[in-house]
Amino acid sequence: MSIISTKNLTKTYIDGDVETKVLRGVTFNIKRGEFVAVMGPSGSGKSTLLHVLGFLDRHTDGTYLFEDKTIDDYTPEEIAHVRNKRMGFVFQAFNLLARTTVLENVKLPLLYSKIPESEWDALAQKAIISVGLSHRANYDTSQLSGGERQRVAIARALVNNPEVLFADEPTGNLDSKSGEAVIDILQRLNEESGHTVILITHEIHTAEHARRIIRILDGQIASDEVVEKQRRPGDSKLK
Repeated sequence: MSIISTKNLTKTYIDGDVETKVLRGVTFNIKRGEFVAVMGPSGSGKSTLLHVLGFLDRHTDGTYLFEDKTIDDYTPEEIAHVRNKRMGFVFQAFNLLARTTVLENVKLPLLYSKIPESEWDALAQKAIISVGLSHRANYDTSQLSGGERQRVAIARALVNNPEVLFADEPTGNLDSKSGEAVIDILQRLNEESGHTVILITHEIHTAEHARRIIRILDGQIASDEVVEKQRRPGDSKLK
């Protein structure tokens, strides 16, 4: 069953008399539990696509279904709930709160949930453990390395146990070793916990961790293929 479905999806930005077409008739389906990399050069439209899929922006034309509903099928309150509960987001810039601990950052999405406050610490600790940072739970985020900060961002995205994890260039600010560790975590979350993962990247060695690679060029799908030899967690190269 597809959790995400697009058909002839377009996105056009208008600035005065200037129209910029960023997405041009994008069509694909993503099933629950898939790990999909959306790959393309800068300016290809891949981050815009993620924003549309994550209900962070509206498409201009075509159809987008998330769990068989379009964005117009949801009220603004329901959209906020879907983003908070059904989706998790990891961005290149980490977007952590300054002068707060790892635990406090990871608990943040729970402030907007219906989960009783008495359960927040346990849920946050579980997410922190899942990314291997239990020994850093009470550290200020300013004391962490870049790779550790991104792992905090992943834990925060996981705390509500979302159906889909969107990761937009999550290794872009990291060295190669830290980046590999972060992608390994995403792959394990997909394989062991069944999270649907949609990874935006311009790096082939990062995309090869996914089971499927959708390549975008000039706002259109250039190819959509299954990876025959998926890179395994911890591997430095394809087997």
